[in-house]
Amino acid sequence: MPLPPSTILVVEDDNIVRMLIVDVLEELEYVVIEAADAAAALKVVSDKGQVIDLMMSDVGLPDMDGKELAKEVRALRPGLPILFASGYAEHIGAPADMQVIGKPFSIDQLRDKVKSILSSV
Repeated sequence: MPLPPSTILVVEDDNIVRMLIVDVLEELEYVVIEAADAAAALKVVSDKGQVIDLMMSDVGLPDMDGKELAKEVRALRPGLPILFASGYAEHIGAPADMQVIGKPFSIDQLRDKVKSILSSV
């Protein structure tokens, strides 16, 4: 029996960028939950019945810095893998147990990064 697809929470305030990321991930057969800001993301993460295998978040969110969001998410779900997307990837200083992908990224780069994170869980 095949494993169910992984569920990815995508937190991105730019509607077009979020839509593109969601389209790519759904094309790769992941289940995707969208959040336009940190408040919406925290609401999803707080729902203990909601499966989340990975959170992918923009660093620059309007209501909270992505790293601050990650800290709050990890308080609720300690082992949740987190992937930051940033146009300034080399400058964000992500915690050692979190991954970063630089914007703009290709479909292949996103696929490879997500697969490597999920396969190491």
